[in-house]
This record gives sequence, structure tokens and C-alpha cells, in this order.
Amino acid sequence: MRMELLVSATNSILIERPIAEVFDYIAHGENNAAWRPGVVDIKKVSGSYAEAGAEYEQTLSGPFGRSIAGDYRVTELRKDKRIAFQVIAGPARPAGSYDFSTEGGSTRVVFSLTFEPRGLQRLMAPMIQATMNKEVGNLVRLKELLEKGPTSR
Repeated sequence: MRMELLVSATNSILIERPIAEVFDYIAHGENNAAWRPGVVDIKKVSGSYAEAGAEYEQTLSGPFGRSIAGDYRVTELRKDKRIAFQVIAGPARPAGSYDFSTEGGSTRVVFSLTFEPRGLQRLMAPMIQATMNKEVGNLVRLKELLEKGPTSR
């Protein structure tokens, strides 16, 4: 009997900005480079910001300073509620989501990633877990950035 291995990471943070502003900032994927230090380059290559289906070509800083692909597709987008995505290029292809809710005048963001390593990837599960923990941990950087002042796209 083969056991399923699922790697996941989740982080939640309260950002003292209106939900529409936080949602719009994250929905514009090009902003990832400003708060996710592992993003070397990113650009939207198809679709619209306002709907599911947008695709981003993303280059990430990989192990030993090598660049790796991390392209992704937005699979769900519900205004001021949820953005879900699937990584479609690169060695690990997790699914992820941002869930948004209002708490007073602030915005709660929950960032989650899940990945099911297969084959030889199973041997790399601890490294994948550490990378995913670091990614969701970047919400602290997002909070600092957005609370500094008005955002730009």
C-alpha cells in the first residue's frame, strides 16, 4: 500500500489596509517581486487581472543561485474574497490560494500552498516544505509594504 505524501504550508496575517486595496495588489501578479524576495522576474503573458485564467511567466531564485521557472495560472478569482492559482512550470508545481476577509478596517489574508510530490520529488519533500514555509512567511513583507502607504501597480 502506497501512502500519499502531501506537503503544505499556511500563514495568516492582518494588514491594516482596506480589503479592496490588498486584493487588487495581490491580484496584479507583477507586484510579487516587491514582496516575495525569491521572485527574480515576473510578467503577465495572457488573460485579465479581473478574472481566472491569467497566466504569469515567473523566474525564481532556485537552489545554488540558479534560476528556475515558476510560471502560474490563476484558477479562481472572486473579488475581495479569493485568488487561487496553479504553478504550471518548474520542478515543483504547488497549488495555492489567498483568502481575504475584513476585520474592522483591516484585511485578513490567508496564504496557503499544497503540493503532492511524486517519484523522486518525494526525496526532496523536506526541502520543498522549507521553501513553501518561507513563501507563506513572506506575508510579513507584504504587510510591511502595504502599511507604508498608498500602493501602486
